[in-house]
Amino acid sequence: MTTNASSYGVDGDKVQIAAGVTADSVGKVKAGELVNFVAQQVGGKGGGKPDMAMAGGTDAGKLGAALASVQGWVSERV
Repeated sequence: MTTNASSYGVDGDKVQIAAGVTADSVGKVKAGELVNFVAQQVGGKGGGKPDMAMAGGTDAGKLGAALASVQGWVSERV
């Protein structure tokens, strides 16, 4: 299984999140579920395809903790 890729940006209190999941990982980790997991923690929501998704949020102060929780979320699924 190849790792997924994610990126984020912050503009004031607004957060933008993107995630990509390789084809061999989509059966276990879906990009839309991943961005929603992070977005919910920063006051937002998102969506997309199983291999690529984007989300936004309104609480940039919680982004660090949200990103730190991704590894555990992914580990539960692989």
